[in-house]
Amino acid sequence: MPPVAAAGGMSGQSTLDKAKMGGMMGGTVGLIIGFIFGATNIIRYGPGPNGMMRTLGQYMLGSAATFGFFMSIGTTIRTDSSPIITEAFRKAQARNGRPMIMPADRRRQERVLSSS
Repeated sequence: MPPVAAAGGMSGQSTLDKAKMGGMMGGTVGLIIGFIFGATNIIRYGPGPNGMMRTLGQYMLGSAATFGFFMSIGTTIRTDSSPIITEAFRKAQARNGRPMIMPADRRRQERVLSSS
């Protein structure tokens, strides 16, 4: 199922929208991981001089910031595509309604066809 197009036609999401979405997903995962690791360390070693809530908050915010930063960059890079490739894919979808599958190596395709 294809993703829903953003408001404003077939333009899709902007790069900033993709970065925000990746940052929010990474931040959410980071909060959860920070809570797990922070709680584990507090149980093992005690809360320390800062107290339990502040120590746990530092783990959670540090992990959320790190995960969110790298996830926003990764999402932006991963979803960035060439307009030429996007247009070719859109034309192929409109033509026959099936995904376009291209062979990785033409010689390999010829060997497979000649052996069968």
